[in-house]
Amino acid sequence: MWGQAGFWDIDERYARLSEAGDPLEKLGSVVPWEVFGTLLAKALKRSDGSKGGRPPYDTVMMFKISTTADSRQT
Repeated sequence: MWGQAGFWDIDERYARLSEAGDPLEKLGSVVPWEVFGTLLAKALKRSDGSKGGRPPYDTVMMFKISTTADSRQT
């Protein structure tokens, strides 16, 4: 099908984004995200997992998502 991305096309898209100056790559090189990990772990109340269920998402990853989403809202 024409116009539909193929299975391996994502690598080419990422390469073009990097060449064009991807702002998320720039942000990742400037902000030390892992520094926030211990602060977030203290601030968030998580269950111990004894009742089962799905494991929680990584706190640093969720912080990145919410921060970049908030910055793009303006």
